[in-house]
Amino acid sequence: MRRRISYNSPVVLTFTLICLGVLLLGLLTKQRSTALLFSVYRAPLTDLLTYPRFFLHVLGHSGWSHYLGNMLMLLIVGPPLEEKYGGKKLVLTMAITALVSGLVQFIFFPGSALLGASGIVFMMIVLLSMTDMRSGRIPVTLILVLIFYIGREAVNGFALKDNVSQITHIVGGACGAVAGFILNRRHRRS
Repeated sequence: MRRRISYNSPVVLTFTLICLGVLLLGLLTKQRSTALLFSVYRAPLTDLLTYPRFFLHVLGHSGWSHYLGNMLMLLIVGPPLEEKYGGKKLVLTMAITALVSGLVQFIFFPGSALLGASGIVFMMIVLLSMTDMRSGRIPVTLILVLIFYIGREAVNGFALKDNVSQITHIVGGACGAVAGFILNRRHRRS
């Protein structure tokens, strides 16, 4: 019996490959392309690139370690979500999470830039913990994910002064919770 390789999760795999291309482009341009297109930061609203950056920042990564950390988690949690909800809904939740985290960065953190897919990863982690949600029941997995992942980010946001945007992780988790309630409500009806 001949076995074939399957492109089993088109949205997640394509996103991973696009992020790889953006990382390689950043390395080739000494991060100029990453700063220009794939980071969100306070820029004049007259700058036409300000608007696509609200979405494109999730494609940019500062280096191999940043990229691999995000993609490893994305490749673990993304395929089951894509299988359950479908590619279109997953792309929509990813785009909304990118926009919300980009706007939060733009509005509340004018002195810094944001890049990377960690908000998307946290959205997916919380959303995955809600996939078996039934009417009137909140899964213990969701409660534990919120305590461990989001709680840790809240504590780290106050305790650590590093280059990690804990607020983006929290925003991503909140987007995942909202998406989970909406998608699971709709999923039960269909």
